Amino acid sequence: MAIAPAAAASTLSKKKPSRRYRGYAQTVWWFVLPAAVVYVFAVIVPSVQGALFAFTNWDGVSAERAWVGAKNFLAIFDDPDAVVAIRNTLLIAVAVTIIQNVLGLLVALGLNSQIKSRNILRVVIFAPVVITSIAVGFLWQNLFAPAGGINLALEAVGLGGLRQNWLGDPDIAIWSIIIVVIWQFVGYSMVIFLAGLQGVPEEVLEAAAIDGAGPIRRFWSVVRPMLAPAITINVMLSIIGGFKLFDQVFAMTQGGPGGATNTISTLIYANAFQLGRFSYGVTLAVVLTVFVAIASAIQYKLLSRQEN
Repeated sequence: MAIAPAAAASTLSKKKPSRRYRGYAQTVWWFVLPAAVVYVFAVIVPSVQGALFAFTNWDGVSAERAWVGAKNFLAIFDDPDAVVAIRNTLLIAVAVTIIQNVLGLLVALGLNSQIKSRNILRVVIFAPVVITSIAVGFLWQNLFAPAGGINLALEAVGLGGLRQNWLGDPDIAIWSIIIVVIWQFVGYSMVIFLAGLQGVPEEVLEAAAIDGAGPIRRFWSVVRPMLAPAITINVMLSIIGGFKLFDQVFAMTQGGPGGATNTISTLIYANAFQLGRFSYGVTLAVVLTVFVAIASAIQYKLLSRQEN
């Protein structure tokens, strides 16, 4: 008697994994176990122990500490510096993520063509990525100085009226830092997008062109869906990098003028290692971790749908 398709599928689904498969799964876990043990003891355990300091009043030096509960977390709402730092961190994360990835995609599309200088341009645009962020910060601090290269260049081309106190004006300083971050890492986004673009089959693009699709239509309907993994990776890295930004801010302004460019990372450093408020610094670090986790999870959930 023939077995109905549904019954056959049900029978197969209930069939136990073979002995060979179970042995393979056990072998894989043996390979994973050493790395997992190291990760737990080198990352998870210290992170949890460190996070517990957020619920104490420890100054980071003395042996005395007392449990204060959520007092440090509530103090964030009454701290104007923390409010400014959170606002700046969110602004940097959003601005860098959007602008850097849009520019990186445009540059990747341009350098994915057959122009003769494409390889040289790729190297030139990617070069700032390999420079340490602290060195980039000091370099641009000099360029943004009142008598620095940018103001001198503006005067040289007859645009002296556009001279600015780039790092001394609270309304401009934060955007000056954003410009530097984008300048340094747009090449990173470009490389990831280039890898995705080179995986798009030429036959598919030619077929779309034959069907009458213009450049914009071909990009939106053919290229963009195939770039979904690259978009997900780039956005994830940009968000994480924007939230934990420290080096460029510390080198260029140290959070000034008047705390106008403070981020959560610079405030963590100031409280934990300069002001002797170690537990409050840890509290800010916990808040930063939560921000990064939530933002990363949301964007990954939204963008991963495009990959499917």
